[in-house]
Amino acid sequence: MSGYVLGIDGGGTKTHAVIMDSAGRLRGSGHGGASNYDHAGIAGARHAIATAVAQARLAAGIGDAPPAAAFLGMAGVVSDDDRATIRAIATDLALAPAERTGIDHDCRIALAGGLSGRPGIVQIAGTGSACFGMNAAGEAWRAGGWGHLLADEGSSYWLGLAALQALVRAHDGRAAPGELTTQVRAHLGLADMNDIMRRVYVGDMGPGAIAALAPLVVAAAQRGEPLAAQLLERAADELVDCIAAVARRLGLDRGPCELALVGGLFAAGTALTAPLARRLAGVLPECRMLAAELPPAVGACLLALQSLGHELAPAAILALRDALPVARHEASPRA
Repeated sequence: MSGYVLGIDGGGTKTHAVIMDSAGRLRGSGHGGASNYDHAGIAGARHAIATAVAQARLAAGIGDAPPAAAFLGMAGVVSDDDRATIRAIATDLALAPAERTGIDHDCRIALAGGLSGRPGIVQIAGTGSACFGMNAAGEAWRAGGWGHLLADEGSSYWLGLAALQALVRAHDGRAAPGELTTQVRAHLGLADMNDIMRRVYVGDMGPGAIAALAPLVVAAAQRGEPLAAQLLERAADELVDCIAAVARRLGLDRGPCELALVGGLFAAGTALTAPLARRLAGVLPECRMLAAELPPAVGACLLALQSLGHELAPAAILALRDALPVARHEASPRA
């Protein structure tokens, strides 16, 4: 047993492991590939976690001594069966004592990092979207995060799909073509519009490729293109619906609360955050919106420390914020 804790942020494209000491000092970090076992498989997830942890151990110089506690926040963990699968991997890798190994979805660690361990709400908007909150009593609720077929409203995927839908409507004559639809068609290289069906349904345009159209929408909105601006306004509506649902469920709508924004779509800046703030003020007037303070893997370390009954001093939290850039968080729980 050591004086260190291990935090893991396991995503659909990469895995980030961080080792922290009990004073809140970062000792080492490492990276691996995708560890969402829905896509990478159990063996692939195990390899990604093992690689990231081995790099973090080496950087920390702690050898093979197991940390006192670990917390894994994993994309794809939404059920007890999912938790059991990840727990089996953690046990096999001897990451930490079993009774001190916490496992939950990646929204949990995004909240812990986004608000430095304080209660509140996190809104994730990357390739997918999800909203998660926890109140001071430890009650938690999630809205959204049901994947691209059922949800992911307000995400990069949702924006990209809306742009494709606008393109086919303009082609049909159901709507006027504009700068955005022209750019989307040119970006996809569609000489024949009929090719879009093959590309989307049986070709190379999966959720990730559709989400990759979102920057076109954002850039057009920033130039004042009406349709693109309208789509970002609609995205803000969808995100606020989720935020308000979480707040009401947890009683966070009755007074001051904090909302952390996490995910690559928020790089759109005021094109998204301005309509988001306006709508939020209408339903949660005492909610303070802020950029995430710490990366999710560090949030996982904070949760591991909490399992040991240890809370970092405010000065240690401030030192972490000064030392660390906030990593982009691009996943919904099933992304």
